[in-house]
Amino acid sequence: MLEVVREGPILHVWLNRPAKLNALDDDALTELAEVFTGLQRSFDVKVVVLGGRGRSFCAGADLGSLPGVSGIGERERRWHGQVGYRACQAIADCDVVTVARLHGHVLGGGLALALACDFRIATADASFGLPEVQIGLPLTWGTVPRLVSEIGAARARDLVMLGTRIDTATAEQYGIVHRSTPADGIDDAVRTMAERIVATPEYALHTTKSQFQAYARPLGDPTYSDGDAFIAGTAFRDVSNRASPNT
Repeated sequence: MLEVVREGPILHVWLNRPAKLNALDDDALTELAEVFTGLQRSFDVKVVVLGGRGRSFCAGADLGSLPGVSGIGERERRWHGQVGYRACQAIADCDVVTVARLHGHVLGGGLALALACDFRIATADASFGLPEVQIGLPLTWGTVPRLVSEIGAARARDLVMLGTRIDTATAEQYGIVHRSTPADGIDDAVRTMAERIVATPEYALHTTKSQFQAYARPLGDPTYSDGDAFIAGTAFRDVSNRASPNT
């Protein structure tokens, strides 16, 4: 699922499921968590760029193989219910500076992954949205507090509760995107930012990143509530779908 490419001090982590617009399942999320957790001791890596192969960065969770619903016993099911949270938190906790390279669809879990990164660069034609509530699922993975931290509660409610889809220009205005670029300029824009990060004095950069990480924590730690909300939400959605005369 992941393709990892090293270019000197820059590590590229690619979601590599282009036929499904890089939709996320349990395996992909577990692999992401392992890669980003493992970077904590990769001291020669200065920047990690998270991107997606094919036409899109990521269209969200794979609805045909929904992540987080595996497990036999209750404890195992709760553990699986945190798979998306663990992946996002591993990115957010990573000591290496992270950059999201965004194009095409940046939806649901894809936007959750992007929000966990320090910086986000998007093509001008990208599309952003959080459709979970509209399809009958609560938005989890720690995305609500992270989104509120980045863009404020009022705009977050619009995106999450109403499922409003926005373009890159609006995402940049909101603060979701740090830089926008024409589609054919995305790699140059990412490289320019990555090289700027590499050239920044390392100690000052990483202690400052630690400050931002610390300031984000008082918003609340959804480690438990998110997983339980997701498990309950999928169960309720299954019951609702079975009860609907249109299904």
